[in-house]
Amino acid sequence: MAKMYTPEMEKIAKKKAKRNKPIKSTPAYEAWKRFRRNKTAIIGLIVVGLLILVALFANFIAPYDYQAQDYTAMMQKPSSAHLFGTDQFGRDIFSRCVYGARYSLFIALFCTIAALFSGGLLGIIAGYCGGKVDTIIMRIMDIFQSIPMIMMAMCIVSVLGNGIPQLVAAVMFASMPTMARNNRAAILRVRGCDYIESSEAIGVGQMKMIFKHMIPNAAGVMIIYFVGFLAVSIMMMSSMSYIGVGLAAPTPEWGLILNDGKSYLTSSPYMMLFPALMIMITCFAFNLLGDGLRDAFDPKSK
Repeated sequence: MAKMYTPEMEKIAKKKAKRNKPIKSTPAYEAWKRFRRNKTAIIGLIVVGLLILVALFANFIAPYDYQAQDYTAMMQKPSSAHLFGTDQFGRDIFSRCVYGARYSLFIALFCTIAALFSGGLLGIIAGYCGGKVDTIIMRIMDIFQSIPMIMMAMCIVSVLGNGIPQLVAAVMFASMPTMARNNRAAILRVRGCDYIESSEAIGVGQMKMIFKHMIPNAAGVMIIYFVGFLAVSIMMMSSMSYIGVGLAAPTPEWGLILNDGKSYLTSSPYMMLFPALMIMITCFAFNLLGDGLRDAFDPKSK
């Protein structure tokens, strides 16, 4: 007697077939599988994700306004009312650190994107064109790179003045030579592949060659450099704000919070402890994430 299939049984059979269907293996999927096996990289990803959530929902997480001054609660140690204590103006340090995540992360993101679209584009052009174009671009980058990054950024901010646009421009110009050199190396790594030579042989245009064939295949290495530069940008911003040439008060940037607490290091060390921990944890998380991405995109780790 033939077995009768109902519509419900047919739906169940289709779901089982779809569930048991093998996933098509792609380079991105293989990289994700290697990344998942790296526990430290997952920890870095989780910490970065939490910091992004803190930055996005700072208005709901912070118990006080970061500018609110309470002269009856000045220099209070950490307590249930003020988790990280208060500063010399009675401002809640926890709220300032929470809002500081928004400023530090987003400004670092803008700085790194600006460096990628300036120095990174120059590096891509130099790596693809080669010859005199490569020599001219990289020699100019060598001149910029001869000046330490933090010193160049400080000089630019000193000329342009304090403010977020000025800080973004300073970090962008300071990071541009290194970003150009890294992206040039990523393009040169792809430049000698057989499929690039085949594309050139059949007459593929230069723009199509760069944006359709070379950049997508070098994107993994570029992402690693991009994530690593986020930590560098945060360190540079915090360093400049700490010495007084970054953002202006009362912006709740982590370096500025450190600057506010340096005069009270011996009497109230908590004023510097918590913002310093925020900087350390953030940069450490980005470094863990960058190392995990490097291992995931490295073909030798297969």
